[in-house]
Amino acid sequence: MSTTARARALLVLLGGSGVLHLVRPRTYDWLVPPELGPARPWVTGSGVAELGTAALLAAPATRRAGGWAAAALLAAFVPAHLHTFRVVRGPVPTAVAVARLPLQVPMLLAALRVARGR
Repeated sequence: MSTTARARALLVLLGGSGVLHLVRPRTYDWLVPPELGPARPWVTGSGVAELGTAALLAAPATRRAGGWAAAALLAAFVPAHLHTFRVVRGPVPTAVAVARLPLQVPMLLAALRVARGR
């Protein structure tokens, strides 16, 4: 896969998630660890950050910066993914929580490849 294709895939994933964060914030509120305080500012802020990162990934001139921003965001989301293990109950939600964390790895690797121009 080319750097451009990786950047476009990340743009679609982060852009779509960013829009969803702003349009349906309740979907994400429960993911914010309570130690961080009220969830809504974190959900809104992360949605704006995802949209900004998607915008960086869209333009060739800022694509590498977008890759670094995407890598930072994906790493920053790990605590929320780990938090899901504290709050989910039942086999299906647990399976979803277990599946989400490993999905961060290929996305993070793709972001790093975009950041490095590979």
